[in-house]
Amino acid sequence: MKHSRPLTGRTVFLCLLGFFGVVTLANAIMIRAAVSTFGGVETSSSYQAGLVFARNAAAARAQDELRWQVKANVRPRGDAIAVEIDVRDAAGRPLTGLDASVALHHPTDRRADQTVSLSAGGAGYFHGTTARFSGQRDLMIELSRSGERLFRSQNRVVLQ
Repeated sequence: MKHSRPLTGRTVFLCLLGFFGVVTLANAIMIRAAVSTFGGVETSSSYQAGLVFARNAAAARAQDELRWQVKANVRPRGDAIAVEIDVRDAAGRPLTGLDASVALHHPTDRRADQTVSLSAGGAGYFHGTTARFSGQRDLMIELSRSGERLFRSQNRVVLQ
């Protein structure tokens, strides 16, 4: 039977020093990676971001007060995607004098975003087409009059 030598104080000290050295080195590497890949700034001016938020909140309240009925239809048509927008006031009458814009935003890849060129097809009706795709997109609808945005909507659509 073999007898092992007892650990000396020096050996224990060197083991502890080695352990904490490895932990410190790993922490230093992780801190360096974190600091070099993300600067910690998500907006250049939180004050300006707050003002934009306040304007968007006021616009949302004004939009709710209009009680417009906006219906969108997005469907495949041949080798394209057809988009139709029907806009009516609170009483159900078609609205006139509006400019409409529609975009289909990919949830994770901005390069796959598509803007739809719309044509007016009568009072409160807009239609257009874009290149065919499959998968998910966020349908962004904006309605404005004389350059002032009156309505904005974002809805998820899924096409096969």
